[in-house]
Amino acid sequence: MEKMLGNKKYILIFILPALLLFLGFTLIPLITSGVYSFFEYNGIGSKTFIGIKNYIELFTSDRYFPQAVKNSLILVAASLFIQLPISLILALILSKGVKGDNFFRTIYFIPVVISSMVIGQLWLKMFNSDYGVINTVIRHFVPEYEHSWLTKNAFMTVLIPSVWQYIGYHMIIFYAGIKSISTDYYEAAQIDGASTWQVYRKITLPLLVPVIKTCVIFAITGSLRAFDLVYVMTGGGPNHISEVPATLMYNNLFRKGLYGYGSAQAFFIVIECLIFTFIVNRLFKKAEQNVSAV
Repeated sequence: MEKMLGNKKYILIFILPALLLFLGFTLIPLITSGVYSFFEYNGIGSKTFIGIKNYIELFTSDRYFPQAVKNSLILVAASLFIQLPISLILALILSKGVKGDNFFRTIYFIPVVISSMVIGQLWLKMFNSDYGVINTVIRHFVPEYEHSWLTKNAFMTVLIPSVWQYIGYHMIIFYAGIKSISTDYYEAAQIDGASTWQVYRKITLPLLVPVIKTCVIFAITGSLRAFDLVYVMTGGGPNHISEVPATLMYNNLFRKGLYGYGSAQAFFIVIECLIFTFIVNRLFKKAEQNVSAV
């Protein structure tokens, strides 16, 4: 085995399938979108080069684009300040070795492996104004707060399941990070008489910085690329109030046949994700250096 791993030909054979998948489903479509974004193209006829006109129209003329970007940033904020803290708290609790921790980890992770189409349909039924469980409970206890959730507050009906679905995903990552911390630190803290809060603040959280950075990047990029739940639950409506960049892109590409303009929107999402990833890496750089010095 060591001889095989030392042979570059074998290494190339092992990574080739993953490399082909990356090229076919990520890199080539990305480059194609970038190229098409500079053309006026309907997917059938010839392409007409128009330079950055699609981008100018996107930022100056598209009346739905600002709302879509705003919604995606709200989703980013909800992921960072609601989803990740809940995930971290659950991971900290389960890492203490509570009874049935394997069961709870499985339960929390189930929404992650369920199709977003199923999750969307489930929450649609729950938010239904006539027979949904949410309005049924409200109608029983505080009927004055009964509400039609899928109208002007439609984006909230998307925001809640979007945050809920991936709590278990980040919890598992945090849990693995906590378990990888050497027990020597905790034993030394116990000898010094450190409180639980001091242990979390001085040991656990600082040593979790690389894991936290990873989860922050995943949460941000996942929110900026959000599509399936929004599409299933509201389709960007009503009247485009729950649009996100990906649903706007989908409508322009596949419903209106604006392949050039839709590609510009797709490329904007990619650039947006890269910018946020760069910012997060810069913000966490010093903290990671401190962890490496430990």
